[in-house]
Amino acid sequence: MKRYCHQIILLTGAVMVLFSSCIKEQATVYSSGGTASVLTSTATDSIPLPVTDTTATAVTFTWTNPNYTFSNGISSLDVNYYLEIDTMGANFTSPTMAQVGITSQLSATFTVAQLNGVLTNTMFLDTSVMHNIQVRIASFLAPLTAGSPKAEMLYSNALNFTVTPYATPPAVPQLPSALWITGDATADGWMSAGMPATIAGQQMTELSPTLWTITMPLIGGEQFLLVPANNWNNKYATSNANSATTGGTFSYNSANNFNGPTASGTYTITFNFQTGTYTITQ
Repeated sequence: MKRYCHQIILLTGAVMVLFSSCIKEQATVYSSGGTASVLTSTATDSIPLPVTDTTATAVTFTWTNPNYTFSNGISSLDVNYYLEIDTMGANFTSPTMAQVGITSQLSATFTVAQLNGVLTNTMFLDTSVMHNIQVRIASFLAPLTAGSPKAEMLYSNALNFTVTPYATPPAVPQLPSALWITGDATADGWMSAGMPATIAGQQMTELSPTLWTITMPLIGGEQFLLVPANNWNNKYATSNANSATTGGTFSYNSANNFNGPTASGTYTITFNFQTGTYTITQ
C-alpha cells in the first residue's frame, strides 16, 4: 500500500511539472499597432454629380492596408473601416458626419446617386449649393465581444473636395406644413376630430421640409399615427401591419398604425419624407 502511495505522489508531481511547463510556454501576446492608411481617390478637386447620369461612377476611393501587427506577427483578424465624410472645418466631429462601414476591402466606389444620397439623406447638405467636404478612412480591429470598444483606431490623411448635391423627389411627396403624433402610445391618446387642442403637446418639429422629429414620453406596447391636420381625412401610416418597434417605412394614407416601443419611456421619433423611413430611439 505504501508503494502505491509513492507511485500516486510521483504521478501527481509529474502532472504538476507538465502543467507548470505548459504555463511557462504561454507567452503574452500584445499589440504592436499599425500604420495609418494612405487614402487616394479618382477625383481631384471636385466630384461632379450630374443629375442626368445618376448611375455613372462618381468616385472611387482606395487606401493602403494598415498592417496591424502583434508580438507574434501580423494580425490575422479582419480589419474594418469607416469611410468618413464631413464638411470642411468640422474636423470629422459633426453630428451629421457620414460613416460608411466597410469590411476588409481596400476600396469603395460610389455612383452619382449613392454619393448624392449620402450628402443629402445622411449629412443633410442643401441641394444646388456647392459644399466643401473632407473624406478620410478610419481603420480598426473589430472587438472580440459585443459591446467592447473598437481596438487600434487609426485615421488616414484627409482629402478635400467640392460637391454640389442635387434634389431628388422625396419618397413621400405629400409634405406636411404641420404634423402631430396621436394614438394610444401617447399621453393624450387619439385625437378628437376637429379638435387639434386634444393633442396640442404632441406637435412635431420641422427640421427641414422633409425631416420632422419630436422627443416625448411613449406608453409601451401601444400604437400611434401621424396626422397633418385636425381631421382624419389624411394621415401618415405604414403598409406593414407588423412594423418594427424601432422604425420602418411609411407612406401617405397607408392602412396600418405604427407600433410603438415595447417599454414605456422617453423616445425620439424622426420621420424622413425624403427616404420614406422613420426611427424610434431612446
